[in-house]
Amino acid sequence: MALSGTCTHLSENGEALCYHHGAESQAARGPRLASELYWYAVKTFPRHEKQIREHLEYRDIECFLPTYQIARRWKNGCKVQVETPLFPTYLFVEIEFQERFRVLDVPGVLSFVGSRGKPWPLPNLEIQSLRSGSQLHKFEPHAYLTIGQRVRIKAGALTNLTGILVRKGNGLRVVLSLDLIQQGAAVEVDADEIEPAD
Repeated sequence: MALSGTCTHLSENGEALCYHHGAESQAARGPRLASELYWYAVKTFPRHEKQIREHLEYRDIECFLPTYQIARRWKNGCKVQVETPLFPTYLFVEIEFQERFRVLDVPGVLSFVGSRGKPWPLPNLEIQSLRSGSQLHKFEPHAYLTIGQRVRIKAGALTNLTGILVRKGNGLRVVLSLDLIQQGAAVEVDADEIEPAD
């Protein structure tokens, strides 16, 4: 396969990194450069997600904390709607690889989801669809599932995402599974918005 050029960049340790670009695919080139932005999952202490989100926003770090509304009754009998994290003890950050220490420095952050000290990047489609879909659909937590009928959403902001079809009451929901953090979320759908997944 023909290569049309070579670029050199420095790593965070000042080492020269070379990669080839041209007609070859991303898979053939290997991982993208460390200076590119990726979404990563961050593990937090329980009930610290909102506080960590505020810290990250203060540091100008792009973050996403999916939430949903739940009805709670206080001791005095008052009923209120409370914003609760959709994936307890997790939130997502979009950073360059070398910025991970700025995130780990935030009080309440435990680690990145990954292995051997290296965070695993998340598919951009999952995060962007979750962000846009949360504005248009009602999400709620759901047990992480690995079995059941897989369906594809074919309309709206969540188009092309696949999940497991479940029934709740008289309605249908698709359970979206984020494999990296082994969490799931159920989203309400109409029967005409879904089709069987291959």
